Amino acid sequence: MRKIETDILVVGGGPAGSSAARYASQSGAEVILIEKRQEIGSPVRCAEGISKKLLSKVGLSPDGKCIAREVKGAKIFSPSGHMLTISEKQAGDEVGIVLDRVFFDKFLASLAVKAGAEIRLKTAATSLIQESGKTAGVTAVDIDGPLEIRARCVVGADGFESQIGRWAGIDTKLKTKDITSCFQYRLTGIDIDADYCEFTLGSAAPGGYVWVFPKDEDTANVGLGLQLSQLKDAGEIKRMLDRFIAKDDRMSKGRPLEMVAGAVSTCAPIDRTIADNVLLVGDSARQIDPITGGGIGNSCIAGKIAGEVLSLAYEEKDFSEKSLQRYEKGWRDEMEERLYRNWMAKEKLVSLSDETFDKIILAISEIGVEKLSTLSILQAVEKKYPELVEEFRDLLG
Repeated sequence: MRKIETDILVVGGGPAGSSAARYASQSGAEVILIEKRQEIGSPVRCAEGISKKLLSKVGLSPDGKCIAREVKGAKIFSPSGHMLTISEKQAGDEVGIVLDRVFFDKFLASLAVKAGAEIRLKTAATSLIQESGKTAGVTAVDIDGPLEIRARCVVGADGFESQIGRWAGIDTKLKTKDITSCFQYRLTGIDIDADYCEFTLGSAAPGGYVWVFPKDEDTANVGLGLQLSQLKDAGEIKRMLDRFIAKDDRMSKGRPLEMVAGAVSTCAPIDRTIADNVLLVGDSARQIDPITGGGIGNSCIAGKIAGEVLSLAYEEKDFSEKSLQRYEKGWRDEMEERLYRNWMAKEKLVSLSDETFDKIILAISEIGVEKLSTLSILQAVEKKYPELVEEFRDLLG
């Protein structure tokens, strides 16, 4: 079997993997990133929204090809049609820019290459190599057949279906209530306000929401995500989205340019994302926002933290779990409290009636919030409908 060696092997070429590879390379470490698909960034498996603030936070200035549309904010619709309009500043981490992920992911990968990383496409990990109880690389298969990639540290950035964590003995298992199943069209020929993203709450998407993310004046990503435990059969989510589109005069005459189905984790932060010579990042580490299902920003942030820790570990010649604990602390300090709070809120939100969602949107419209967050929403609702907040009291502390 063919064998190659490297200091750090990154499995997965999405935002988390490319960010980790980029920053890990900056210390001079030899970094290889493998991607099982033949093209970085395709097929697209998300609504493609991110805030300008998050891009700035990780020092990214993508070129124009990466940005499909800049929006002014978001419109949130209650089940009966009440509308709340919020600015980009208020909207949170998934609103501000609608990306073109095909170009954006390639942009991130190119930054990793410029930093010194090597990318190998059509290369899929098939198992971890274990020696003396520690990970020593992966077995893989590429276009030329089987190979071994020996590495001092393996980074699992292999997304929702991550196998690296499972092979390394890290518990990343999910309950059905902590999985959001998604189906999305890119619709063209529709009549939307292309300056705003849209979200519709309630029974149209039980345990989730319907989204409209503009790509240009008459084209948008239109999708629906709902809690997997709410699904009766595999085709139901498409039928629900089709019904929603058919009832909306602005979109019913639209035609799909593409469609995609997938799933994201919407769980509480997991207990461990590292082991000796192994580190998980992005959706493989369950770093997705449990309310929005958004993960681009979190993946870039966690990937940067991971890469910086890996650079230090390389310089110290120590990729032990103790050494990688700096990554565990770093990403948790940055986002764990927010992720846990949003998971707790999600657990409550899935049980709310359409009537309650109507009241929440009306309360926020009347009272207003400076920034749309779990805490600010509850504080606004408490002023108008204090009885609705009793079940959420522990989130107001």
